[in-house]
Amino acid sequence: MGHLRKFETSVFRRVRRDPPAGKIHRLAFWFFLAYLFFLVAQLLPGSVGRFFHGIDNLALLLLIAFCIPLFWRWLMHGALWKVRNRLVATYLLMGLAPVVLFVTLALFMLYAFSGQFAIFAANSVIAVERSHIASENRAFALHSAHLLAANPKTNSLSLPEFEDTSSGHQHSGVTFNAFENGRALPLVPADLSDPTIQLPPAWSKDTFRGVVIDHDHLFLRAIDTQSVAGKTITTITSLPLKQDNVDQIANGLGIVTLSPDLNYENPSAHKQRSEVEFGNFGDKGGVRVVKVNGKSPVQDSSIVGGTLPRATHFYDIPVGFYAPLETVEWQTGNTIGTPMIVTSRPSLLYQRLFISSLTMGTVVRNVLIAVAVCFGVLELFAFFLAVRLNRTITQSIRELYHATEAIDHGDFSHRIRVTRKDQLAALARSFNGMTASLARLLEEQREKERLQNELSIAQEVQANLFPQSSINLPMLDLHGACYPARTVSGDYYDFLIFGDSGLGIALGDISGKGISAALLMATLHSAVRAYRFAGKELVLARNVPEMVAAGGISADDEPECGEVFEEPGRVLALLNRHLYRSTQPEKYATLFLAHYDGLHRRLIYSNGGQLPPLLLRADGSVTRLDCGGTVVGLIDNVSYEQAVEQLHPGDILIAYSDGVTEPENEFGEFGEDRLLEIVRRHRHLPLDAISEQVMHSLRSWIGGAEQPDDITLVLARQR
Repeated sequence: MGHLRKFETSVFRRVRRDPPAGKIHRLAFWFFLAYLFFLVAQLLPGSVGRFFHGIDNLALLLLIAFCIPLFWRWLMHGALWKVRNRLVATYLLMGLAPVVLFVTLALFMLYAFSGQFAIFAANSVIAVERSHIASENRAFALHSAHLLAANPKTNSLSLPEFEDTSSGHQHSGVTFNAFENGRALPLVPADLSDPTIQLPPAWSKDTFRGVVIDHDHLFLRAIDTQSVAGKTITTITSLPLKQDNVDQIANGLGIVTLSPDLNYENPSAHKQRSEVEFGNFGDKGGVRVVKVNGKSPVQDSSIVGGTLPRATHFYDIPVGFYAPLETVEWQTGNTIGTPMIVTSRPSLLYQRLFISSLTMGTVVRNVLIAVAVCFGVLELFAFFLAVRLNRTITQSIRELYHATEAIDHGDFSHRIRVTRKDQLAALARSFNGMTASLARLLEEQREKERLQNELSIAQEVQANLFPQSSINLPMLDLHGACYPARTVSGDYYDFLIFGDSGLGIALGDISGKGISAALLMATLHSAVRAYRFAGKELVLARNVPEMVAAGGISADDEPECGEVFEEPGRVLALLNRHLYRSTQPEKYATLFLAHYDGLHRRLIYSNGGQLPPLLLRADGSVTRLDCGGTVVGLIDNVSYEQAVEQLHPGDILIAYSDGVTEPENEFGEFGEDRLLEIVRRHRHLPLDAISEQVMHSLRSWIGGAEQPDDITLVLARQR
């Protein structure tokens, strides 16, 4: 299979086509090669060539069968892929197809009408000739009756007035027969009678006129019966339908062909196809040879009369039509249909139709030409409008397609030029608006990504502001955690170490969320740290010179500065003044500051508007640390009170922001009591495990809703 695939690929690449992908395409290719091979092989002589000829026909049929779905696929996915081609196909199916059907029907009806009119004209001429023969026979009967009445014993009839055909007869070859009581009467001259007619036919009545067939020849015959002195006189006038007589019938009509020797029992045999061959016949030219069923000439006894003149214009085509001519068999009286084929032209039929008034015919012709011209102009105008509409539709779609390609390549500045005021123009304007919106959204997305990157950097910077590692004193366990509601947090907590047994604890909450709260949190963090280091500098500035001079310490030793944080109320007052003077009036913070003295196991604190931390005693009682004052940074020159709590082994300090107790669900707030219950239940666990239990319960309480606020939790346990 690999070699076949390579062969197919090489062949198609030579003709610059894609190799066949599907099975149908591949089978069609191989059947085409087989067809070419057997086409050459059938040239071999004898039965071998005939065998390959049959195989070649089979291969051709299979090739056509496999090419049909390929053509349909090409038509639907190739030729009709463009909307313009689809519209053209739609116009052809909806507009041209009915016109073609109507024109075809009209031409067929016109052809049928022309043929029937030609047959009617031929039958009319034959009817006139039949009437003429009948009138001649009537005159012959009356003449014979008078002769017998004048001379009852005569044995012959003298008819010199019928001998000269130029005097009274329009046709040559007219014969007369007379019978007295069934006995033939001789005529003078004798060549006027037809020797083949020995007796009147048994089926004849008093009168008859029509076309008869006798001995495979056609005749126009008339029969009249007269009674004179007890005698019955029967006269028969006969005109053979030969070429010269048929020429007179077909005069001004075209060619008339009568075929009396066809099979009368098979009507379908009468419907034969007539063709005419053109040639020069005399000065006028015309046609005289007729083919029936592809054979030339016609049947031996067929009678062809008339000529077909040359066409007067390009649509003056020959019109051939068949009709059975009612004929009576002379011996039996049976009625049969003799095939009659009339070949004419529309110009001849038109002249015959308006033979009584050529002026009226000219008027009708001019009116028809004018109507045809009007229809043609309307059709051209409709075609022009269809082309214009098609062009507007396809141009709009093409511009939309090119615009989508430009957008796909990142060119959001591409715009469609709109000049019309229709639905397609509205679609183009909508596309331009969509493109502008996409460009704006992408710009906003890039800006959002830039801000997100900056927020990520801010989050990383803020994470460095929180204590980076676990801080434990010999007499106290510590744990702190902060979970921002957004990328950055407005909550603040910090642990400040003073020597081996001193610890500063800070926990705050900035008003608002997001970047502004995070910036104010960083300011608060810096201020707290600054006051811590400022206190250190004050101690150094006050004590170090005396201590160095006395030789008690070296200049590199760090003296104790925890006494600065032993007054958290004073620090809150300083921070309040700093924030009030350096921030907007609506910005403030709640802050809890505490100093832990590990040597004496006491906690000195001051609360600046923060939710009161809870001191869960070892015996299960709870102390609320609510001594202090208002929020920090809202009012200038505010003083803060401070208090002292003694810690005992097993006591747990719980400091938290409002993000811990204020989240709500359908049962209300999470609340302080649930927080205490969770810590009390798990107080024997490490502080980080207790924090995880609190967060697990809090997340369960919030459920699938978004975290409403920053969550900060600080735990401290006395050993």
